[in-house]
Amino acid sequence: MTSRHDQTTRLAARIRLHAARMVAREGLGYLGQALSSAELLATLFGSFFRPGHDHFVLSPGHYTIGVFAAAAELGWLEPAELAAYGADGSRLEAIGSERSPVVDLTCGSLGQGLSGAIGLALSDRMRGRDARTFAFLSDGEMEEGQVWEAAMFAAHHRLHRLTVICDCNNSQVDGPVESVTTLEPIPERWRAFGWTAIEVDGHDVPAISAGIQTALAGDRPAVIVARTDPGRGVVALPEDTDRHFVKLPPELAGPVIRELEELASGA
Repeated sequence: MTSRHDQTTRLAARIRLHAARMVAREGLGYLGQALSSAELLATLFGSFFRPGHDHFVLSPGHYTIGVFAAAAELGWLEPAELAAYGADGSRLEAIGSERSPVVDLTCGSLGQGLSGAIGLALSDRMRGRDARTFAFLSDGEMEEGQVWEAAMFAAHHRLHRLTVICDCNNSQVDGPVESVTTLEPIPERWRAFGWTAIEVDGHDVPAISAGIQTALAGDRPAVIVARTDPGRGVVALPEDTDRHFVKLPPELAGPVIRELEELASGA
């Protein structure tokens, strides 16, 4: 019998494959974000998120590529629609907007998503709803002061039905996050603001699942600090590839897609 973790691993492999095909059509895009977040999105959407009941906020809007790929696999989007990713006039924009499907809120300007998620969680509390609010953040946007103002507010109000999943892939447009602003120790910073912080290998499905379960069982807001690799699963990408915004010309797209097709078929 196939286990839930095996199913999640397969979903993560399919997310990476879809993302590579989506980027290959234009020859560039946010492939690295899908590679680093695949297991995080697969675990959350496949095992915990309740569509139509819970809230999902995507703070770094360029991660929509992974969200759309997951949604196509889970039947929330027509897979054929992925072909329009990033095209003029498509609702599947390369950077999420107010038109983006699947998400309740996405932010083109980084650092704003947690504030929006808090609004949703606080509204649910006031209305007596048992919905969960999941906010997806990235490590680079923690350089924004608004993130920490929001974190302080959430802890003060003990919004225990709010869970943050933070993709810590040490990658941002200006280079490695650690070379731009020192954020470490990330878990301790969240704890200092009154949050439960759970650090996991962001590619280890059982660890991610256990972390989310712990977060949901707590009495305060919680963050999953997920350590990830923006080149995960793709050996064919040259070492000097910009992992934040990947250029994928045909001569590179072919080997990358074939590699991910093999992984997806064997997952």
